[in-house]
Amino acid sequence: MNGVQKIAAGSIGVGLLVLGLKFAAFWLTGSIALYSDALESIVNVVTAVVALLAVRTSAKPADAAHPYGHGKVEYFSAVIVGVFIVVAALLILSEAWHGYRNPRPLVAAPQGLLVNGLAGAVNAVWCWVLIHRGRRLRSPALVADGRHLLTDVISSAGVLLGVLLAITTGWAVLDPALAALVALNILWSGWQLMRESVGGLMDVSLPESMLAQIRGVISANADGAIEAHDLRTRNAGPLTFVEFHLVVPGDMTVSTAHDICDRIEQAIRAEIEPVLITIHVEPENKAKHSGIIVL
Repeated sequence: MNGVQKIAAGSIGVGLLVLGLKFAAFWLTGSIALYSDALESIVNVVTAVVALLAVRTSAKPADAAHPYGHGKVEYFSAVIVGVFIVVAALLILSEAWHGYRNPRPLVAAPQGLLVNGLAGAVNAVWCWVLIHRGRRLRSPALVADGRHLLTDVISSAGVLLGVLLAITTGWAVLDPALAALVALNILWSGWQLMRESVGGLMDVSLPESMLAQIRGVISANADGAIEAHDLRTRNAGPLTFVEFHLVVPGDMTVSTAHDICDRIEQAIRAEIEPVLITIHVEPENKAKHSGIIVL
């Protein structure tokens, strides 16, 4: 089990711990807002399981049926996480509506609020681990799980403050109102996550900053060539794909052109890893006099 898989497995254990703490907080206070917070923790556990399955599948090497590897499965998992987030939001909205129509008095149980606060603190620490390590390991599934957990941390803090206010003031209507706000926040998070994941499935190009970095590397390491054009890039999970055409003098030998390609590939890999590079070599009459000019 590699580092990504260990972190994904850890998310399941953290999710179950937080789920137990939040349901305990709900049981102690009777708060609908805290109940909605606990419902979201069920989604956290489910999404952690999905993320673990995704990173395990993504780690499989390329085979005859999948010559480009299995990296895109992580985007599928992120879409599934987004769907679960939306479902959780709708369940919370339904519970908030029932709570608004039939308000229930809250129990002033400080221990319940403390338990919920502890659950939020655990989530905050693990959220940082997921996002930080997910970006370093270039795992969309871990980053997606972490970003979802971040919305949970923010909403939990708001709920905790709001429930405390509702208990202090005696305004029972604040409880379902807070639950509804949590649901709307979760709904927006789910939509953003699904939109970004679909972008990965649709082979969206790398950010302009990374494209500029790749152009600079090609330009600085293609000595002997004339130009490079038709640069295309995409991500598939942790793997980056880079493709472009390299124009060389018509009388250049295949061996020399190959050496230039090797030099460029080595330089790109020094900047981006893991990466799969495809270079199509063309004679000078194919030059477009645009794209990447060799320094």
